[in-house]
Amino acid sequence: MAAQGGRLEGKVAIITGASTGCGPVMARLFVEQGAQVLLAARREELVVQAAKDAGGGSVGMRADVTSEEDIAAMVDRAMEEFGQVDILLNNAAVPGQDKWVWEQTLDNFNSTIAVDLTAAMLCSREVLNRSMLERKTGSIINFSSTAGWMGMPRKTHYTAAKAGLRALTKAIALEAGPHGIRCNCLVPGSIETELWTNYGHRMAKEQGISFEEWKEKSLESVPLRRISQPSDIANLALFLASEESRTMTGQSINCDAGAYMVG
Repeated sequence: MAAQGGRLEGKVAIITGASTGCGPVMARLFVEQGAQVLLAARREELVVQAAKDAGGGSVGMRADVTSEEDIAAMVDRAMEEFGQVDILLNNAAVPGQDKWVWEQTLDNFNSTIAVDLTAAMLCSREVLNRSMLERKTGSIINFSSTAGWMGMPRKTHYTAAKAGLRALTKAIALEAGPHGIRCNCLVPGSIETELWTNYGHRMAKEQGISFEEWKEKSLESVPLRRISQPSDIANLALFLASEESRTMTGQSINCDAGAYMVG
């Protein structure tokens, strides 16, 4: 059940990439705080189940965020079910295939950009046109990565997309700000999800060490010596979605245990 008097009471949120990882965790927290939520992802069975788990009348549906038609259908569904869109979480992302730049393929580069960067523009465009501009309110949250600050070997495709999201955030904030709409960028470091664990096991195997050794080694340069949990990301997303951050826009905010310090 949605919370009465929660921090998102009366708000409607769309979360993309909501079938696994941080998406379902953010959905549950948003519902607890009073929001109605539409969860979207390519894996229909998983995202529908995630919506059921979130409760509060949440809706799950299949949507490919590289498809303009699917994005339009996603926003249509939110408008039909809830009548408005107040919050957009551009959470959908893919890591692409690890490749040195000298072996990079156009397909790998472009397909990663399509999901991780272009989709955020398309989804933002649609919710702005369909609800936020008319109502002169809204909070758009993009999800970057500290890889987009520092670069990452064999990830030219991914780092370029994630760096681009920060610039996209600023441009949207400048354009939408006079209409009462905010846009910020949440920048996680490592998050303890299945995707991160699989990456760690792959890296450990390449280096001929155990996963635990790789994990310890990867934290040597992280001041807090810890990895963010999906709940850490969800808590920051809640703050950026709520009125508590009402005078924050165009900002890229790290949540990475101090792995990359801006300034």
